[in-house]
Amino acid sequence: MRVLIVSDTHKKHEALEEIIRNAGHIDMMIHLGDSEGCEEYIAGLVDCPLEIVGGNNDFFSDLEREKELNIGKYHVLITHGHYYYVSMGIEDIRKEAAGRGMDIVMFGHTHRPLLDSGKGVVVLNPGSVSYPRQEGHRPSYALMELDENGEAHFSINYLMQ
Repeated sequence: MRVLIVSDTHKKHEALEEIIRNAGHIDMMIHLGDSEGCEEYIAGLVDCPLEIVGGNNDFFSDLEREKELNIGKYHVLITHGHYYYVSMGIEDIRKEAAGRGMDIVMFGHTHRPLLDSGKGVVVLNPGSVSYPRQEGHRPSYALMELDENGEAHFSINYLMQ
């Protein structure tokens, strides 16, 4: 199983379209917020289930602020992250995920990619499709792949500019 994880598209879809082309076959897509009313457009770009949550720029949206998913054997919390003060660090969101029995928590908001598997919970931020803030400022996304034994493997990937 292959899961494409993106965040913070902010109505800039050229990079998202390129990411989808580069990703190849995907079985699920997760968008971690700040789609800014473009949920239907984004859903039309993929031929697989789309899970999407609301972000701090999704004004007047009825998107859920977080969701709990099962992906293979993993319990996954997806959220934009701003309610957990992720700009100040990942400890609050990691504690929330652990307290709820999650194996993985995915968030956006900071526009910086992150993969941390310490302390019993995998914490993943794919970065931003539209306004990357990490060194090099390249749009980024993540892939979660389950191997033949059901084990998850993660990668953070960047678009060439």
